[in-house]
Amino acid sequence: MTPSATPSHRVLPPLPPVLRELVARLPVHPPSHLLALALERVLRPRLPADAAARLAGHAVDIEVRDFGLRCRVTLRDGHFRSAPASGPATLRIAADAASYLRLLRGDDDADRLFFERALVMEGDTEYGLLLKNTLDAIGPLLHWPLRRA
Repeated sequence: MTPSATPSHRVLPPLPPVLRELVARLPVHPPSHLLALALERVLRPRLPADAAARLAGHAVDIEVRDFGLRCRVTLRDGHFRSAPASGPATLRIAADAASYLRLLRGDDDADRLFFERALVMEGDTEYGLLLKNTLDAIGPLLHWPLRRA
């Protein structure tokens, strides 16, 4: 895909700084619970049982940098759940909202976003590769077109 064919990186308008600061002060649990509910609905039905078993029991931090938002989720007892904010995370994933949307829609893959430094993964490399390869095998999680400004 040529740079001119790359989807717009500005799918979402930036949060006003005051709102971003407010979101950054939120406790981790409420947005983590919402993310776990979304993953339970969108990802879990498509997640192969063997992959779910290998991914289970690990806390993953997901940061939406431009929103100042941090979530922590885990796969436990066959379901996605919010994970306690304390303690170490196995993996930390950070990107801006537009990069997550590009990844979820299949517009870009994680490798491309990683090498463009739009996506950061830190922590257990083996677990990160397992998660990435599992998501690659499943394919895009969002299938509807989003309006662009």
